[in-house]
Amino acid sequence: MQYTKACVVSNPADSRKTGRLPAGARREAGERLLQLRAAGGAAGQARTAAPPAPASGSLGGKHTRFQKESPVVDLNVGGEFYTTTLGTLRKFPGSKLAEMFSSPAKACLDAEGRFFIDRCGTYFGPILEYLRSGQLPTQHIPEVYREAQYYEIKPLIKHLEDTPQIFGEQVARKQFLLQVPGYSENLELMVRLARAEAVAARCSRVLVCLVRNEKEDANCADALRSLEANKRSVVKFGPWKAALDISDLLDCLNMDIKAQGYQVCYSHNSPLPAKVSDYFYTFSFSWW
Repeated sequence: MQYTKACVVSNPADSRKTGRLPAGARREAGERLLQLRAAGGAAGQARTAAPPAPASGSLGGKHTRFQKESPVVDLNVGGEFYTTTLGTLRKFPGSKLAEMFSSPAKACLDAEGRFFIDRCGTYFGPILEYLRSGQLPTQHIPEVYREAQYYEIKPLIKHLEDTPQIFGEQVARKQFLLQVPGYSENLELMVRLARAEAVAARCSRVLVCLVRNEKEDANCADALRSLEANKRSVVKFGPWKAALDISDLLDCLNMDIKAQGYQVCYSHNSPLPAKVSDYFYTFSFSWW
């Protein structure tokens, strides 16, 4: 009996019957799987390393946006806390207060994330009430007026200037003093002279000369030269063109010096000759 060798031929159909892939196909599938795993791992690392995108308009603290989602604003004004809206703060677009809240770059936050304004908070309440409802303050008028000037709220400034307190002090008296040339400079000179003479003394005195017109100025010329020769300092006011009352000017000097915290009084007891003594007054500063 004659035997022959069998030749086995690989048939894809046979592999389907057995559930096994040929060796070459298995290698290709393995390499493909490794490539997919490598690509997936790199993508995952990139997603893990990338930080979340910050919110637009971030200011830090609790306010992550410049109130875009909510118009409500928490304020810290010199340690006093208020809650209002952006619309209220921006009621007058030309004001400094509205400008403070016009963009994130202009905002300043405290440690708790509240918007901070470095001003006295006590008098911000009346200003906020005016912005909300138009209600005018009835107390602390000069202090509220000063804050309204700082925030440049022009309608409120105008209303306050019509009140008796501000009209008398800021309008009428200011116009009166504008008629006296060099009033502010001479007032400062009086204070400097008083401080210079206050060494080891309880009281220092400053001599003041008040001349209303050119004629009175000429009458005092010799007396002023004599005082200068004796090294006696004199602060001279005038002449001025308006018809100002001397007593009103003396009261203004007394008021403005006291407003700086000094204890002062004035008297009409000049040691000069009678013909010129009416033009000279002594201001006495007490130091203790």
